Amino acid sequence: MVKIRLKRFGTKKRPCYRVVVQDSREPRDGACIEEIGTFQPIAKEDAQVSINADRAKYWISVGAQPTDIVKKLLNRQAKAN
Repeated sequence: MVKIRLKRFGTKKRPCYRVVVQDSREPRDGACIEEIGTFQPIAKEDAQVSINADRAKYWISVGAQPTDIVKKLLNRQAKAN
């Protein structure tokens, strides 16, 4: 199954995440199909989430399942726009 989930980057205690489309059997930081955005929890509130909404909609339409956190991030970005 294909999932839209977070891939962790950054240093210890300074996390940075990429929103990726990935096979659910791959490890969290393993190979991904496509990177569609970023999430930086330490940044200012308005600059934390940056997701390509068109690509996210495309992947959801072809059957990719977003994780709970990614659903929240997509909703948060949609409300901001």
